[in-house]
Amino acid sequence: MNIQALMKQAQQMQAKMAKIEKELNESVYEATAGGGAVKVVVMGTMEVTSIEIEQDMMDDAEVVADSVMLAVNKALADAKKDREEKMGALTQNVKMPGLF
Repeated sequence: MNIQALMKQAQQMQAKMAKIEKELNESVYEATAGGGAVKVVVMGTMEVTSIEIEQDMMDDAEVVADSVMLAVNKALADAKKDREEKMGALTQNVKMPGLF
C-alpha cells in the first residue's frame, strides 16, 4: 500500500473518530436509584448535569447519599460503556493511548 493511500485512510479514521467523539460528548445518560426516587443525568463528557430527589427521601440523609452515589456511578458506567463500544467498533478494539 502506498503512503498516500495510508494517509488518506488515517485521515478518514480521524474524521470518523471526531464525529463519534462529538456524538458521545452530546449524549445524555440517565440512571435512577432508591426505587426511582433519585434520578441522575450525566453527559457523555462525564459531567453530572442534574440530580433529582423525591421529597419523601429527604428524611434519611444516609439513604439519599447512597442512592445518589449509586445513580451517579450507574450513569457514568453507562456513558463509559457506550464510549468504549463505539470507539472500540471504530478501532476494532485496539486500545490506543489518548483516544478514550
